[in-house]
Amino acid sequence: MNTLIFRTVAPFLTALMLLFSIFVLLRGHNEPGGGFIGGLIAASAFAIYGIAFGVSAVRRALWFHPMSVAGAGLLLATLSGMLSLVLGVPFMTGLWIYPQIFGVEVPLATVMSFDVGVYLVVVGAITSIALALEERESD
Repeated sequence: MNTLIFRTVAPFLTALMLLFSIFVLLRGHNEPGGGFIGGLIAASAFAIYGIAFGVSAVRRALWFHPMSVAGAGLLLATLSGMLSLVLGVPFMTGLWIYPQIFGVEVPLATVMSFDVGVYLVVVGAITSIALALEERESD
């Protein structure tokens, strides 16, 4: 399956899938999608890139080890939930702030940081599993 056409199309497909995964992540709170589905799409993009170019190319493309990404996501998701406890409301209660950025009021929520944490956990864990399976298969 590692044809010239596939190797030519894989980088474009990977980039498109990563952009789509971010779109799904950002629209997930109000419509279907979110961190889990977006993370699966991103991990699938890395898997496609790994099939086309090998595990070493994916590891070079990622700045951090996949399990480090998963750990950072777990930490972010946990801190998003704990922030509500610090402020005296029940665990995982959504908290909002409205900072002014360049004169525009931007709503930020712990719900979004939790979704980003889930996204990172899924990307890290599934990419790590996919790379381990691909390494095993290529031996």
